[in-house]
Amino acid sequence: MTTDSSFPRVVLLAGGVGGARLADGLARVLPPDRLTVVVNTGDDFRHLGLTICPDLDTVTYMLAGVNNDETGWGRAGESWRALDEVARLGGPAWFRLGDLDLATHLARSHWLDEGESLTAVTRRLCAGFGIAPAVLPMCDQPAPTLIVTDGGEVLPFQTWFVRERWQPVVRRVALPEDARATAAVIRVLEAADVVIIAPSNPFVSIAPILNVYPIRALIEDVPRAVVAVSPIIAGQALKGPAAKMMGELGLEASAAAVAGYYGHLIDGFVYDQQDAGMAAEDGLALLCTDTVMSDAAGRERLAGEVLGFVNELIN
Repeated sequence: MTTDSSFPRVVLLAGGVGGARLADGLARVLPPDRLTVVVNTGDDFRHLGLTICPDLDTVTYMLAGVNNDETGWGRAGESWRALDEVARLGGPAWFRLGDLDLATHLARSHWLDEGESLTAVTRRLCAGFGIAPAVLPMCDQPAPTLIVTDGGEVLPFQTWFVRERWQPVVRRVALPEDARATAAVIRVLEAADVVIIAPSNPFVSIAPILNVYPIRALIEDVPRAVVAVSPIIAGQALKGPAAKMMGELGLEASAAAVAGYYGHLIDGFVYDQQDAGMAAEDGLALLCTDTVMSDAAGRERLAGEVLGFVNELIN
């Protein structure tokens, strides 16, 4: 493949629906060899004997065009016969695994059990779905995100997020101290021109990636520009608990607070037109636009605008 050097080498940090949508938008406007998506794996867990990687799967399904747009997770055209039978037999059915989705988890668990790394297995799955850009897990070993609740209880992320419907008050997000990036992630960050932080939850989608050694240091030192896209619009998250968590962690639920949370890590910040008038701090470059990605055209439009903003910063 001939590399088109007119496009920057972009690494997107992503998790959840917002991350998957921007990944798809960027994949529509960048040559495949100029985009790598580094995905949060702090949500990963074992369930029904299988290794489940929710954020990797959400990104994969979106890039493959087989995602369920209505739910934001899982496969389009899904059926639930296997899970219904699990429930009938008295097994745990609180985490919704559809029949098509199960195929992904079965194949992944099989290859992992045979000794392949999560990076290699993710590459296999992406090839099976016909995905051209590289999709990389943030690390190969388990790096679970834990939620410390108001009562002092420590919950695995999926227990808090899905089973408890993210209702227990969050006092702290606990991240592992020994998570290490893969050689593949280190290589793409060392070669990156630009790092884009997707409009994902800063605390449970992006912070777990930045916590993996030495990802934060590489982002501070290597790229020509780092740009974040706000997941908060007019004080609310379009999907998920980001706004609720901000309040519980003592932060204002606002785009400005998200920019402040990332601080000197970022050179530019993209926020929604509903928050027009946000003041820049410490020379932070700002782009105010429509950040809602309700369909493929919206995803492509926002990706193009973010890349245009990036080009202004690096040229």
